[in-house]
Amino acid sequence: MFAVLKTGGKQYKVAGGDVLRIEKLAAEAGDTVEFDQVLMLGGDDLVVGSPRVEGAVVRAEVLEQTRGEKVISFKKRRRTHSSQRRRGHRQYLTVVRVTEILPNGAAKAAAAEAQTETKTEATAEAEA
Repeated sequence: MFAVLKTGGKQYKVAGGDVLRIEKLAAEAGDTVEFDQVLMLGGDDLVVGSPRVEGAVVRAEVLEQTRGEKVISFKKRRRTHSSQRRRGHRQYLTVVRVTEILPNGAAKAAAAEAQTETKTEATAEAEA
């Protein structure tokens, strides 16, 4: 299964386990982030949003905060003296790994996780 998501003004085609370098997010390394602007889901059956797929969520784990390669902007105008400009820029980036693609949304997944935790707690109490 794959998804097309939108973040930082750009669109990315992702699958489970992919590592992306995206625009900086306000998250620390090890945090889990959710992208709810899913434009398309693919796999057995294709779902195209208009403009987004309702309820679909892509979860990812933040690996690190970093900066991109330096991009040099150099301007030089001919036939004039000392008319040149050199400027560099390094974009702040966040490196994330896609952990799962949830077509039905985060609410159902959270409910399923809570139900699993209560079952685990119940079995632990029964054993004690």
